Amino acid sequence: MPLLVFSLMLVVFGLTTGEFVIAGILPEVAHDLSVPVPAAGLLVSAYALGMIVGGPVVTTLTARLPRRPLVVGLVVTSIAGNVASALAPAYPVLLAGRFVAGLVVATFFAVAIATAVSTAPPGRHASTVAKLTLGMNLGIIAGTPLGTVIGQHLGWRAPFATVAAIAAAALVLVLVSMPNQPAPVVGSLLGELRVFTRQDVVLAIILTAAGNLGVVTVFSFLAPLATDVSGFSAQAVPALLLLYGTGAVLGNFLGGWLADKTLMPSLTMLLAVLAGVLAVGWPASGHQVSAGVLWFVLGVLAFAIIPGMQTRVLTTAQAAPTLAVAVNASGFQLAAAFAGWLGGRIIDGPGPRTIYPVAAALTVAGLLVALSALRRDRRRAAAAQSLGAGSVSAPAASVSSRGAGIDRGSSSSAK
Repeated sequence: MPLLVFSLMLVVFGLTTGEFVIAGILPEVAHDLSVPVPAAGLLVSAYALGMIVGGPVVTTLTARLPRRPLVVGLVVTSIAGNVASALAPAYPVLLAGRFVAGLVVATFFAVAIATAVSTAPPGRHASTVAKLTLGMNLGIIAGTPLGTVIGQHLGWRAPFATVAAIAAAALVLVLVSMPNQPAPVVGSLLGELRVFTRQDVVLAIILTAAGNLGVVTVFSFLAPLATDVSGFSAQAVPALLLLYGTGAVLGNFLGGWLADKTLMPSLTMLLAVLAGVLAVGWPASGHQVSAGVLWFVLGVLAFAIIPGMQTRVLTTAQAAPTLAVAVNASGFQLAAAFAGWLGGRIIDGPGPRTIYPVAAALTVAGLLVALSALRRDRRRAAAAQSLGAGSVSAPAASVSSRGAGIDRGSSSSAK
């Protein structure tokens, strides 16, 4: 793995750990700061809100900065947010620290993906995205549990200090490995925003939100699904998370490899399989062995679709790829927020087991978006092929009627 990609992946690992570790130390935070646990839960929302706001705003404001100082500035801001969280004397300061830490995440992901892809060889774009996504996988399956253990033994402030230290170490590697490239050529703000008038870009962002909504709803309620439906003990939930995360690592590389081979056909196939597996969740979740297999397979499929989705956004938004990827990340966060609300309503209504068929139906909606994008691609390819055939036959006719010299001129202008 190139040092640049590794250093960016290490930053992603730190940011992901910082995002999710709060879930494991909420009781300690609530007790120490004398706030109710639901209020402490708003710390998760503050981070997500930072990502949602920061995605389009920070990316637009920094679009004309050279990437090297931009990446440094983004990582330093994240470090400052985590240091503020570690030193927060009161709940409002901690809330502000979480917002600041999340504010730059979507923009960093977008810049990191665009930078890594720009250095990747042809045909390896999706697999390069998968290497960055590996940092997210490791943050979930290793960083978050480790951060929770650190918080339980050294206090809830220690995980935030650890995340800041990881980001600082990764920043040193970024400075060593990242070339000092000039600022990317971008147009006016209106021109940048105009990329969202393209139907392909909008479809790609909708695809990310709709395609992930079902499986994110299931993942958000893993604990009640595991204990109330599958009969696992609460102590077994971390093991299920590890099982899911292991599948996610494998799926990440599988999805990158498939997307490099054939982007939209493979992504459409993966979404169809994911919808089917979620539908099988209703009967499979009633038995512990089949439920364990189900969670592993869901981990594989949930992360197999990510490299292709990110690459789709990049390829359709060539006029403003960084902004599009950042908005895409914000869209994912909105989908995740909706998933939390929807899952809660389902649990309060028909019960947690119903999450599986609802998630399958939501994934089918994402599949329909993917099929629509695939049909658009094939229509364009057929039209281009037809146009190419027409440009061959037209010069042939002109040879017989007007002569070879005019024919060569018309042929070159057709190209």
